[in-house]
Amino acid sequence: MLIAGLILAAAAAAFHVFIFVLESLRWTEPATRRIFGVRSAEDAETMKQLAFNQGFYNLFLAVAALIGVVLVIAGQRTAGVTLTLAGTGMMLAAALVLVLSDRSKLRAAAMQGGLPLLAVAALAIGWA
Repeated sequence: MLIAGLILAAAAAAFHVFIFVLESLRWTEPATRRIFGVRSAEDAETMKQLAFNQGFYNLFLAVAALIGVVLVIAGQRTAGVTLTLAGTGMMLAAALVLVLSDRSKLRAAAMQGGLPLLAVAALAIGWA
């Protein structure tokens, strides 16, 4: 189960890197605006700095989870699982905040938090 948790954590990290790219590098592009429901180029430009910062938040969570995976593979099981759980746990917590703050964001929260939830569960079972 530990291997499954690491694979799920790596997949969650990859998804968060994708979100980083959208928010920090492609925010004002029409396709990205459609994904996030930003109606106009002007609105996207106004929100650009906030999205840029949010993208890096997602990147840092992904990096934490990936470093944890690498540490487990390198034989540092306790440190690696701890860091992987921290990264994926925060991803899951952010998804919960999203849906609790706006119920209409359930789909986005499920996409953001689904893999981290599965990773946390598998890691917890695999670690026990």
